[in-house]
Amino acid sequence: MRSPTVSRLYLQCLPDEDLDQWPDERVWSELQARLGSQLATGPVLQKSVTPMRSFVAEPMSSGRLFLAGDAAHIVPPTGAKGMNLAIADVQVLGKGLESYYRSGNTEALAAYSATCLRRVWKVQRFSWWMTALLHRFDTDNAFDQRRQLAELEYLVTSRAAAQTLAENYVGLPLS
Repeated sequence: MRSPTVSRLYLQCLPDEDLDQWPDERVWSELQARLGSQLATGPVLQKSVTPMRSFVAEPMSSGRLFLAGDAAHIVPPTGAKGMNLAIADVQVLGKGLESYYRSGNTEALAAYSATCLRRVWKVQRFSWWMTALLHRFDTDNAFDQRRQLAELEYLVTSRAAAQTLAENYVGLPLS
């Protein structure tokens, strides 16, 4: 939710999709088919094709330059973790800067990249897993599609799988 009345939702399409082929009525029809007829409609405020890509800059620092958020790493939107990662980066960086400016201690700043990257790679793994779980790819064959359905079934029938999803989706600890 962007606000109590505005959400950002994604529909899978081809990477070279012509957005003129997606009038608001088609967008709402496709969303209602997936989410149910109780969906409140309104004007579509933004449409774009978002590539499913991942990127990590290693290290996330060089000298006195520190990268955070999308400047350091990009995750597919499927896992909804981009902002969470950025906030975690800034929290770690903030503590390091506070330590440096209060006492001259550079340990936390020196550890910034390694500290953040442990979390970043866990989130990359989760986001790619969610993407593979919820999207179809041109390279998928019948076996891949059945494996994907089996994974979804396992997720909704296994307490352990559901707990793992919840732990990763809600957020991993900062340390």
